[in-house]
This record gives sequence, C-alpha cells and structure tokens, in this order.
Amino acid sequence: MASTEKGHAIPSAGGAGMFLEENWDLRWPNSNRIYAKMAREDAQVRSTLAAVELPPQRTTWRIDPNGADPAMVQLVSEDLRLPVLGDDGRTPLAVSPGHASWNEHLAHAMKYLTYGVYFFEKVYKTIDGRDRLWKIAPRPPLTIREIKTDPDGGLRSIVQTPGPGGKKPHEIDVDRLLVYVNDPTAGWTGQSLLRPAYKHWVMKDQYLRLEGQVLQRNGMGVPVYTAGSPENQKEVDAGQEIAEGLTAGEHSGASLPYGAKLAIEGTKGQLVSPREAILYHDHAISKAALAHVLNLDGKGGSYALADTQLDMFEQSLQTTAEYVSITGTRYLIEPLCRVAFDLENEPTAGPFPKLTFDPIGSKKDLSPGDLAILVQAGIILPDRDLEEEVRRRGNLPGKRPLNDPNREETSQ
Repeated sequence: MASTEKGHAIPSAGGAGMFLEENWDLRWPNSNRIYAKMAREDAQVRSTLAAVELPPQRTTWRIDPNGADPAMVQLVSEDLRLPVLGDDGRTPLAVSPGHASWNEHLAHAMKYLTYGVYFFEKVYKTIDGRDRLWKIAPRPPLTIREIKTDPDGGLRSIVQTPGPGGKKPHEIDVDRLLVYVNDPTAGWTGQSLLRPAYKHWVMKDQYLRLEGQVLQRNGMGVPVYTAGSPENQKEVDAGQEIAEGLTAGEHSGASLPYGAKLAIEGTKGQLVSPREAILYHDHAISKAALAHVLNLDGKGGSYALADTQLDMFEQSLQTTAEYVSITGTRYLIEPLCRVAFDLENEPTAGPFPKLTFDPIGSKKDLSPGDLAILVQAGIILPDRDLEEEVRRRGNLPGKRPLNDPNREETSQ
C-alpha cells in the first residue's frame, strides 16, 4: 500500500543538531578553505591524502556488462574510455569524441575525501543522432555558494558563484549532478576525512613554530657583555654593539677594555623540546585515515601488528573504491543509458552496465621464478604477448629469428 512521507531529514538546532559542526571555522563553506590549506601546507596531511587517493586511481577499472544490451555496453565503454570486462586487450579501445574519461575523472572525484563532498555536472551532446556523455565537469567546493535540499533530505540543486565576468550565480539541478559524499550522516556537506585531524594539525603547527623559536634563541647561545666600568655608559653602549654584532667566522673576534668580559651564555637547566609532541600529532593525523602504516619508523615492533594495520588500511581503501563504483554506476552510467537510449520514462528498464575494478592490494609483480612455476603448472601459456612483456620489463632486446640477415654473427 502506498503511503506519504511524514517526517523530514533536515538537521536543526533541536534533536538532530548533533549533525551540525560546533567549530564555526569548520562549518561549510568556511571549512573548504581550511581543508585546502591543510592539504597544501602540511607534509603529513599531504602524504595521508595521497595514501587514500592514489590506490583507487592506480587499480584497473573496467565496465562490467552485467547482462545489459551490447549496444549499451559499447556506448558506456566508449564514453568513459574504459575496457569491457573479459576483453583480452587485443581489440583497440574505441572512444567517443567527447572529453569524458573515467580515469581522469577519478583524480577529481577522490577530492571528496578532502572536502567532504565534491560535485560534478554531467554534460551531454548529440552525436550522430544519439545523446552521448560529453564531459564530467568538476564543480569545486570553493565555488559552491549554497546546497539546496528537500524536506526528505534529498538533494534539489546547488548554487555556484558566478564565473569570470559573470554577474548571476548558476543553479544546477540534481538531475545534472554527480555527487560524492564522505559520511552522508553529516548531510550533503559530508564530513572531511581531515576533520578528526584538524586539532592535531593546529597543535602541530603551533609546536613547529615554537621549535623554531627554541632553536633560534637557544641553539647558538646568547652573547653577554659585562662592562669593566658599569658606570661608564659609553663602554656599556660599545659592549652592546659588540654583543649584537658578534658572528662566527674565521676572523671573528672582539677587543675588550680591561676588566670587561664577553661570554656565550647557553640555556641553564633542562630545555624541553617540542619534537615529541610534534611527532605525536603527526602520527595522529595519519590515524584519522587509518593510515597507521605511514607511522612505521623502522625502529622495530611486531610484524603481525604491521600486517594487521596494513590489512585494515587496504580494507578501508577497498570500501572507498566500492563507494565510488556504486555512485558512478547509479548516478552516471544508468542516467547515461537512459538518456542515450530514450529510457527516461521507463523506470523498470535495465539491466545496465556497471563499474568494476581490480581489488586494491591484489596486484603483484611476478618474478621470473614465479612465471616459470605458473608456466610449468599450465596456469598461463608462454605466448607471444607474455614473451614481449618479459623482454620489455627486463630491458632485453626484441626477438629476432636466428636466420635474420640483419642479425650480427658472433665469432666462435
């Protein structure tokens, strides 16, 4: 029996206010500049983001036919410039004249982890009488002025700031959008992967500045001049100039009046170094992304623990890639097929092709010994393609027939 929806999913200051960011600096859209600054300026943040962004881009993506019409599969393969699952790679990949490319799109799409959300506008163009995907145009978070939602929590549209020379903002409806959201429980602004690392980034930045001051003030000591005649102001002033101008060098030195003293005074007592606190916050930044492996420093420890941390991190990357795959299939491939094959008014149409990828962490370079074992077991055949690949990786010359007239004969 059909029913109407009575509730809503819009966070408010009431019971659902737990979804709202309490730090005003990190409330959207102000948060976009903070997270961009973190990713741009901090080496640990940059390496952590690279650790989670690059593996999904590095793995091989394909189009799974999924029982769809071959014409649909071919069109999706061409428009996204991806091979079809099961192809042996001998057939050249046919591509459309559009600018869309899934692999290039991924580099932008993975930024949703940095900002919490990333929007793309799907642009179609009629080619040879059929609507084709022309572009997956990124709409960076720093250009988004407003996110409009319906009472049920669904996305309605986004409002983008005017472009160069423009005066009016652009409103883009949800039907034209492809959206990636990190932690949808936070709403359509999502939650950045860097949110738990923010306080550690702030404290680390303060301690780095403090360490610089400690080194500058105490690392070389402070020249101290003691006047032989304290009542002689001229001698005191001259001594001040000597102390301020004292530098290290081959011909450095100072001439003092009788009874005066010049000493390099260091810090007395124990000097507390902020380095340990800096390392703690550095490690905490990586933990926010489950990237514990970035904190391994080679000082020993349990190999089993390292393997467990790596396995957990790979599972996290696998989950991220699966989310991107599901989102791309549902909101990019399926609408593309409906638009291209005039199925927009047929809700039960399908099945449609879907995105698939090689499991992250599954790729492994085989050694010559591994290849020999696989060939002997009959798992792979030593065909021409395999031989050429082995020669290429081993930097070996190309194969030539023994009776090749151009082959140089070696003297016996």
